[in-house]
Amino acid sequence: MTEISSERLRDRFDRFNEIGATERGGVNRPTLSDANKRARDRLVEWFQDAGLEVTVDEVGNIFGRRAGRNDDLAPVLVGSHVDSQYNGGRYDGVIGVLGGLEIVETLNDAGVETERPIEVVSWSNEEGVRFQPDMLGSGVFAGKFDPEFARSLEDKEGKRFGEELERIGYRGDAPCEPRELHSYFELHVEQGPKLADAGLSVGVVEGVYGFVWFDVTFSGSADHAGPTPMHLRHDALVATSDVVEAVRRIAGTEGDDLVGTVGSLDVSPNSINVIPETVDFTVDFRSYDDETVDRAADRVREEIEHAAAREDVEASHEVIMRIESQAFDDGCIETVAAAADDVGADYTRLVSGAGHDASYLNGFCPTAMVFVPSVGGVSHTEDEYTEWTDVVTGTEVLHRAVLEKANEPEVDETEVDR
Repeated sequence: MTEISSERLRDRFDRFNEIGATERGGVNRPTLSDANKRARDRLVEWFQDAGLEVTVDEVGNIFGRRAGRNDDLAPVLVGSHVDSQYNGGRYDGVIGVLGGLEIVETLNDAGVETERPIEVVSWSNEEGVRFQPDMLGSGVFAGKFDPEFARSLEDKEGKRFGEELERIGYRGDAPCEPRELHSYFELHVEQGPKLADAGLSVGVVEGVYGFVWFDVTFSGSADHAGPTPMHLRHDALVATSDVVEAVRRIAGTEGDDLVGTVGSLDVSPNSINVIPETVDFTVDFRSYDDETVDRAADRVREEIEHAAAREDVEASHEVIMRIESQAFDDGCIETVAAAADDVGADYTRLVSGAGHDASYLNGFCPTAMVFVPSVGGVSHTEDEYTEWTDVVTGTEVLHRAVLEKANEPEVDETEVDR
């Protein structure tokens, strides 16, 4: 069995993360930024150096294809993303793309020809920090969003996704739409504490939490913080505070794995001596049980109305995203588990609390994921860290799983449409 090169992978990882590097050891490569363009450029260069046929589609997804012995067979797709949070971590997404490239380089070195083609992908706008929703490129690819919808999205400065895509030169000619795939694999950091706390190197991911996102607005009355008596106030922030507390309470009582977060809050006029007139905020509930998510959503709607009535302010709310939980393909899961056994990795089976591009791919092709530990459970910050030995182990598991699937013959039940 061929084995990946830890040294080559580490060299690529370090050089790639020079792009958008921050002083505190993280990276700042939000999608379609100048740093994101440089990252894309370097990735395309490395794809071409590895002999891959590079295709860029209309929303900026980048594919590198390695031909198979029977090149007409559906390919095995492997990858993740290279855009980052603002001042985010070095590992999130990147190890999945560079891990896919390392698999190709390893097969090239050994002169191994696979039965099926292998494609490495870097999905566009996975993080969603500049243009919402997140997982946009894979969502369009999976048919969940229209390409024109994606191109029309605006950031806070009013710049459109489509215009920025053209500015950096990554609006490709290929259509972004579902096509036949044999299977999809994604390597990613866990972004939680389970693996690190258990001292394990690999997580065999069996599925992904479902979630619901709300946009909520309370509208009250601005007034002077000094002369206005308490009983005459219509404070939008007080109403918001009630809902923040309720989200924490709902998450603690509605389900064993339910988590709830108010992660974004915008107060106006945001002055020390003015009663808050308007607050826009978000609510995020997640669980592997979709009924639990729906119950939490119903409860927070009630809490929003109650808080508005208590403070005598107006309330509006809307669901901006609802993604149901995803159970990954049993065959792909077992392929990853067998690969972990072959490598001798210490692993467990778990479910992801974070959404990934694999969530959308799972809707139309057999899919599974490989997790490696996030030390301290930390991610989406400059302090994100994974031991390099774990990155190597996870990449080797990915390599063996992809190779196994890439050598499956034409007649195979995983080829049947799902």
